Amino acid sequence: MKPRVFVVQPIPEVALDILREAAEVEVYPYMDRQITTDELASAARRSDYLFAMHETTITAEVLDANPNLKAIGTLGRVSETIDEAAATARGIPILRGADETQPFLGVSKATADLTVAMILNLAYRVTDADRYVRTIGFKQEQTLALMGIGCPGKTVGLIGLGKVGGFMVPRLKVFEMEVLYTKRTRLSPAEEDRLGISWVDGKDEILTRSDFVVLACDYNPTTHMIVGERELKLMKPTAFLINTGRGRLVDEPAMIRALQDGTIAGAGLDVFWNEPPVTHDPSVPTELCKLDNVILAPHNGGATWDVRGEMNSRVARAIVAHIRHS
Repeated sequence: MKPRVFVVQPIPEVALDILREAAEVEVYPYMDRQITTDELASAARRSDYLFAMHETTITAEVLDANPNLKAIGTLGRVSETIDEAAATARGIPILRGADETQPFLGVSKATADLTVAMILNLAYRVTDADRYVRTIGFKQEQTLALMGIGCPGKTVGLIGLGKVGGFMVPRLKVFEMEVLYTKRTRLSPAEEDRLGISWVDGKDEILTRSDFVVLACDYNPTTHMIVGERELKLMKPTAFLINTGRGRLVDEPAMIRALQDGTIAGAGLDVFWNEPPVTHDPSVPTELCKLDNVILAPHNGGATWDVRGEMNSRVARAIVAHIRHS
């Protein structure tokens, strides 16, 4: 009899096909909500393996629902939502989808693409134009109702420059944009020349000079609310804030006020204050949903069939390997 694997949300079929070679697979069918702790505990009782996402909350209570649980497969190197101490105490291994010997950069590339897509959307008012045509209609060519700032000659300022930021730079340069960056450790002059970017000493100059301010830094105690009311007031009133990193890099209420009163022109947001691991159920403030100068995405960086397929396939292969060696 094949072991049973429970997958906490729908995933690409390519990964499910790998699992089905060695296991009976059950998938939580809903895409409009997170699985609850009670639902997950119930699933654990009837399963041998759990297949979790980054944001899946797995508590000691869930683990206690099935003392014979064989393993948990999860995306990424680290999970902030799995009680790993409880899993270790119960002898339940955590199977990682990440492979340090073969790092997968697809998520970083796709997130960079999403960030640039938000910049393009705001620069050329694509979402505004779509909404305009659907509601007001097409009245005249070359209307002044939908003028944007465009990209050539405009400045993008990166606060932080890691993997995602590194992939952004050549994409932005294609659109003839100037790229500034700041980070704790400056790149070498040769690397700056190769990328065609300029370093500035501190975020304040990024904020005052940039037409698009992009948060490209890791979230940690030193970057918590790295952009707050003071920083937003330093930005140009024509400038846009882009956050595809983590929601708590920004003081969300201060940002909402800045968007409402015209302190900044707009924003592109893929992340929000209330997301796991801080809260089980992610939520977006209603004030943001009412603003026309904001593009909102549901933490969707990496959302391509190729990227998500490979990410989930790595977890699936880890579970199958464990089944075959058990």
